[in-house]
Amino acid sequence: MKSIFSIATLSLLLVACGSSQKGNKTNTKDADPSVYAQTITQQDLKTALYTYASDEFEGRETGEEGQKKAVNFIKEHYIKYGVPAAKKDGNYFQNVPLEKQSKPDVALNINGKTLKNLEDFVSINPMETSQLKATDIVNLGYGIEDDKFSSYTNAPDIKGKVVFFMTGEPKNQDGTYVISGTKKESKWSKFRQEFALKRDIAKKKGAKAVLYYNPQVFAMAAIRYGGSSGRMSLVGNDKNMFFFLVNTETVKAIFNKDITNFDSAFKAESVKTNFDLDFTNNSKSLSSENVAAIIKGTEKPEEYIILSAHLDHEGVKNGEVYNGADDDGSGTVALIEIAEAFAKAKKAGHGPKRSIVFLNVTGEEKGLLGSRHYTDNDPILPLANTVANLNIDMIGRTDPKRKEGNRNYIYLIGSDKLSTELHNISEEVNSKYANVELDYTYNDDNDPNRFYYRSDHYNFAKNNIPVIFYFNGTHDDYHQPSDTPDKIEYDLLENRTRLVFYTAWELANRDQRIVVDKKEE
Repeated sequence: MKSIFSIATLSLLLVACGSSQKGNKTNTKDADPSVYAQTITQQDLKTALYTYASDEFEGRETGEEGQKKAVNFIKEHYIKYGVPAAKKDGNYFQNVPLEKQSKPDVALNINGKTLKNLEDFVSINPMETSQLKATDIVNLGYGIEDDKFSSYTNAPDIKGKVVFFMTGEPKNQDGTYVISGTKKESKWSKFRQEFALKRDIAKKKGAKAVLYYNPQVFAMAAIRYGGSSGRMSLVGNDKNMFFFLVNTETVKAIFNKDITNFDSAFKAESVKTNFDLDFTNNSKSLSSENVAAIIKGTEKPEEYIILSAHLDHEGVKNGEVYNGADDDGSGTVALIEIAEAFAKAKKAGHGPKRSIVFLNVTGEEKGLLGSRHYTDNDPILPLANTVANLNIDMIGRTDPKRKEGNRNYIYLIGSDKLSTELHNISEEVNSKYANVELDYTYNDDNDPNRFYYRSDHYNFAKNNIPVIFYFNGTHDDYHQPSDTPDKIEYDLLENRTRLVFYTAWELANRDQRIVVDKKEE
């Protein structure tokens, strides 16, 4: 698309381009990033978004025709701006193999008791069609492995076994938590995080099946995983291991008693059990794509700043198109405009010292699948060399619940979770260039919305890669067909996009890589 900017900006660009063409490249460290930030304009963002969030793209449902149009739209813009593919083979698309879930046929009998699917247990992964019989189950208590407490100390070998663990973590007699030493829970109790942590440890140790007891979320899980509602999962993830969320009746069948908690003195044990499972997977495979482009660094090309936004949305429901202009059309067009600005800087001889990666991910609405495939299965570029992730998800609107402060704001989430330096840089860059009000309302560890865990940055954060999540908050049009491009506040979208550009510029051109001083505990 054609950039629109002031005469003064145009003059500066011509001077910069001219010096580059003569071979007299100036130092990027001394370049003025505002010259290139000003090429990010309301009009360009609007033009792109009115196409990207139009009915033609059919709501960008993962794996469907509209999503294919979306990835080609993104690819064509990277080609137009001269931003090459991140993959070595020159392909902009990273295949993300998925399965569209249908309710499996499951028969489970424990100690002579026939248990009911969706009442007594819920299958939460697309295991291959299989049978499993066992004569014992390893009770791991809370299933934790931490420097300060481990359920695996003196535990039986769980390779090939069925294991049981429950939600939560042990406490001391004075009511404090063993791991934190305070009355504050650790990550081993955090909803959306603890199960994955405990499951992955069991998987690494070779468990064949996991039974996870969390009665507080069972009803919700039964609804989510019990039907054929378009839920998806990654193919190849956890195919050799069963994951079940179990209810109280299943626990009684195993132990012949109720279990509510385990104290710090608990020792893992093998419990004699007749376990008989028949499982038939009724899922269907489909394909989707991430889009990845890169501007190679001039001095530190093997260090990467990843900018991400999800390209998918809700598709078409009952004949209505869910356009997803804010979610996350706004982040998508922001990303391609930032790519154009960096491409112009590089052409003028002011390429970034570190590489800038533009990662448009699929399947976010289905469970952060595209970003999880990138981090867990197929990192195009080494995670160890990834300096930071700046993730953009909904930056085109205002939050009607936000009663104080000016409208030129953005919610920042995660900037201080892993790196104090990243947080400070973010603040300093904003003060110097953007003057957007930075609102940390949803950055609180106790935020009931759990936004930190609900967008693609989290798959980087769980790998101890510092992140910033840029977010305007939800509104009445969130996940509704009324999330249309005419409701975007384009002046705010411009300001916020420029803020991300400035932050990426600073991270890419610093002499030293930012320090991770708050690793996940």
